[in-house]
Amino acid sequence: MQLTMWRQLVLGRPFRRAGHRTALVAAGLPLHLAVVPLWLWLLGTMAALVRAPGAVAVIPLPVLLTLWVTPLLTAGQRRRYRALVGKDLPRPAVPGPGRNWKSAVRRLTTRALWRQVCYHAVAGPLLAVLDLAVLAVWAAAVVAASLYVWIWALPPQWRVTDLGYTTQATYITAGGLALLFLGPRLTGALVRLDTRAAEVLLGPSRTEKLARRVADLAESRAGVLDAADAERRRIERDLHDGAQQRLVSLAVNLGLARSTLGDLPEDARKVIDEAHREAKEAIAELNNLVRGLHPAVLEDRGLDAALSGVAARLPISVRVAVDLPQRPSPTVEAVAYFVVSEALTNVVKHTQATRADVTVDRIGETLLVVVADDGAGGADLATAGGGTGLAGLAKRVASVDGTFSCRSPAGGPTVITVELPCAP
Repeated sequence: MQLTMWRQLVLGRPFRRAGHRTALVAAGLPLHLAVVPLWLWLLGTMAALVRAPGAVAVIPLPVLLTLWVTPLLTAGQRRRYRALVGKDLPRPAVPGPGRNWKSAVRRLTTRALWRQVCYHAVAGPLLAVLDLAVLAVWAAAVVAASLYVWIWALPPQWRVTDLGYTTQATYITAGGLALLFLGPRLTGALVRLDTRAAEVLLGPSRTEKLARRVADLAESRAGVLDAADAERRRIERDLHDGAQQRLVSLAVNLGLARSTLGDLPEDARKVIDEAHREAKEAIAELNNLVRGLHPAVLEDRGLDAALSGVAARLPISVRVAVDLPQRPSPTVEAVAYFVVSEALTNVVKHTQATRADVTVDRIGETLLVVVADDGAGGADLATAGGGTGLAGLAKRVASVDGTFSCRSPAGGPTVITVELPCAP
């Protein structure tokens, strides 16, 4: 058992994936050397300026050729990594397609292009030197470790007359075996260096990575919000079509039993009356719960009807003005509804207001919601409790990248303004 583990540790691990890595190094050598002739041409032209000033006209040619071959070399590097080690190098952001001179200038001035030029023109030749060194180590290791094979290929007469070769061959073979164990480590270090340089110079910059990460997180969050909203609607339908209907049926049956069964004892009649009353109270509580989850009228008829229903249930006068040429997304619509509903509830509970105004408009790609009242004011978002009241509204608005503001001076009035993005 221990011998097997020792063999795997000493013999297996150093050579694991060494073949693919060595092939990656060998395939990278011509790509790393591709720009060297162009830069030698440029240096030679610049040196010729001393003798022939007219050679300055030739200087742009190697530079333009370098810019032309850079995308081709980058594509070759990506294919090399994908084919030999199964790694996909991330791609940087590139300008949109276009054939006019502005598009060409925009592509030539991107940082991504010049990072690629830096990789092929500066890092490439340096990596080529390391590629040659590693390949030379492998070649020397294979030749030295197999020296006895080459010796036995010589005529027998030479081996008999030159017996002194055995000591030297032993040392050379030992050195070759040592290089064989050193080769995978050198190859792995070079591959890691090359990969790091390729990721930094051929891939997106740190700023682009952060921008992509933010975009991915925003998309993921939007998906979570949509899923949560869909789940609320499902729960609302299940409660409305299931438990609520059963309670209604139970209340009806209890009412019928109380009306038709006249010969019941007084105790039994009291039990039926109590059960009937509790059933009706449970129906009312379930209605409030369903309305709090996701009112059906919001999904069926939109914000105008849903907010009008909220205003009609309040003990104060509420004016609702909704001007929406088209309905926003269900998630944004739900956020706007719950913000107005909670804000009006706070108005009734805390402000001693007699009147409130609710205005909902769509301005461009923004849904503007304003809730104002004539109460005592003094509401402060900074001191509101987390998760409830104004803080809860602010968090709900922020969940869809909206903005929330509350202006409530002492003595009133209080104005809550919410802007929700509703771009398609």
